[in-house]
Formats: sequence, C-alpha cells, structure tokens
Amino acid sequence: MIDSHCHLDFKEYKHNLDDIINNALSSGVHTLFNIGADMHSSIRSVELANKYDCIYATVGIHPHDAATYNQEIENRLLELIKDKKVVAIGEIGLDYYRDLSPRHIQKQVFRKQLEIAIQYNMPVVIHTRESFGETINIVREYRQKLCGGVFHCFPGTIADAKQVFDIGFHISVGGIITFPKAKMAEVAANVPLEYILLETDSPYLAPAPFRGKNNQPAYIKYIRDKLAELRKISVDEVESATDNNCRRAYRQVDTFGG
Repeated sequence: MIDSHCHLDFKEYKHNLDDIINNALSSGVHTLFNIGADMHSSIRSVELANKYDCIYATVGIHPHDAATYNQEIENRLLELIKDKKVVAIGEIGLDYYRDLSPRHIQKQVFRKQLEIAIQYNMPVVIHTRESFGETINIVREYRQKLCGGVFHCFPGTIADAKQVFDIGFHISVGGIITFPKAKMAEVAANVPLEYILLETDSPYLAPAPFRGKNNQPAYIKYIRDKLAELRKISVDEVESATDNNCRRAYRQVDTFGG
C-alpha cells in the first residue's frame, strides 16, 4: 500500500517517528509521500526522504503560509527541488476557510508555484478548501503545461471531481470516507477508480476506528477497506489500482514498475 499524503515531520511524531514508520511497514505500507507545507516542513520532508528509503518528499508553501513567501524562500525551494527524492511541488493552493493569508496573496503564490512546477516538469499537490471554483480555474489556465498532480483530501462533489479529471488530475481520499454520510464517500464510490489515490493526511483525519486521535500511515488500510466496501470490489483490487494511480500521479512508474 501507498500513503500518498502524510506529514511525518509534524510535532505529533517528534518522539515516536521510528515507531510510526515501523507500524506502517509492518502493516503493508511500503511507500510514503511526505508533503511539505512551509519552508521548515519542506526542508524536513527532504531530510526524512533521504533518511528513510520508504519516504519520498514534496516541497511547497501552503496557502496558510502564502504571506511568508519571498525571493529567499523561493530560492530555497528551487534548491530543494534538485534533490533526487523530491517528486512534486506541494502542498499548494487556496484556503478560503481559514483565510490565514490574504486571498490575493494566496492566488499570487499559488500561480508562482504552478509556474515553478512547469519549469521543473513536476506534478503538484493541491489543497483547496472553500475555494474549489477559483482553484480549478487557476489550474485550468496552466493545464497545457502542467504534468498533472492531485487534489488532495478532495472536498468537492462528483461534478467537481469530473472537472479535475478533465484536466488530467487525480483526487485523493482519506479517513473522511469512513465517517457517516460523508460527501467524500459518495464521490469515492461513484467516480472512476483510475483517478483515486489513498491518503491519511497524518496526523489529521484518522479513520473511524481512531477518530479524534492522531492519524498514522498504518491506518491507510482502513481507508482502503472502506473504499472496497463502497465500491463493492475486493480490497486487493482497490490496493492495486490506487497504488498504480499514485505512481502515475507522482510520475514514479519507472521507479516502482507497473
């Protein structure tokens, strides 16, 4: 299994990271994509990827931190991108729910990082909350030059998901699909499986058996199992399909095969 989106550099794992990684490996999770969210976490993500064979990194500035973006940060991102285990730019995008950075700054920084992704021919990991319309419209402007990516922890409807697929992107679903009456579960049950990735977003959004506790990559199996239940197919089919989708989304087919 692959966890396409986690944050193992966050403070919740400060004292037990090795245990968390070992739990994942012993649960059948062979690959983890650790996602950068600001400069510190991007640096730490790359450090983890170079320490653990099972981890790959992304680097980027989250919309919450868009107001911190400057030339110095951009130069550091460009240096990090050169690392062989950096596979994508992200997570980047727009967040109009918390509005921790001014919206016009969020859009400027989002566009700048999409341009960097194009320059370095890298996929992107997109965060959108209460901002899907503007987010998809901005990505659509760049679609001809972008090499794809994923809308993580997908917040939209089935119709929204179709817009994502139409521009060559994937969506990822997480522990929310195990919650009662979750909109994400309806989407996961009904859109083509070839566009879905699995994620934990650890340490957030633990699946139902652990709801309210810190999440961890080992729990990806609960998300896999729920997706199999929703779609009425085998867990093996879900695991094979979503792993292959993740390899394609992160352009790691040559690395992993398949």
